[in-house]
Amino acid sequence: MELSEALTRGTAWMALALYVVAEFLRSRGDVRRARIARIVSSLGCGVFVVHVGCAFHFYHGWSHAAAYIETARQTAASFGWNWGGGLYFNYAFLALWAGQVIHSWRQTNPDSAQPTAWGWIARGFAFMMIFNGTVVFAHGPMLWLGAVLCLVLIYSWWNQRKGE
Repeated sequence: MELSEALTRGTAWMALALYVVAEFLRSRGDVRRARIARIVSSLGCGVFVVHVGCAFHFYHGWSHAAAYIETARQTAASFGWNWGGGLYFNYAFLALWAGQVIHSWRQTNPDSAQPTAWGWIARGFAFMMIFNGTVVFAHGPMLWLGAVLCLVLIYSWWNQRKGE
């Protein structure tokens, strides 16, 4: 594996793992862990920004059009549908995550807010993105790692929901 591929893939997996760890910590229901979760989520979002930078630098020549074409190629290879619109979902995921991080730092008590209906919609979107990135488009052992991440995420949210 070349360095460019290792950096691009590695930062994606690290970012998503940090997202899941943050959600797991948040689900534990105490202020100390919620504060740690805020830091972990912030780090994960930062790593995801690095992933996007690596993908655009190493694979797309900083071209949105090239990224769109590559997204369409990967979608066609997996589903037979030549559509690059999934790239916009990636942009939305980054914006959503960054918004969640900013919101979490604006809260005085990071453990005080339970997810609203919009929060659950955001979680559903995040889950869809993580599932697609770590299970649908993954292969071999990484697919199983992705499945574990998704199961931990579901467990975390279910555990938190039971505590409401």
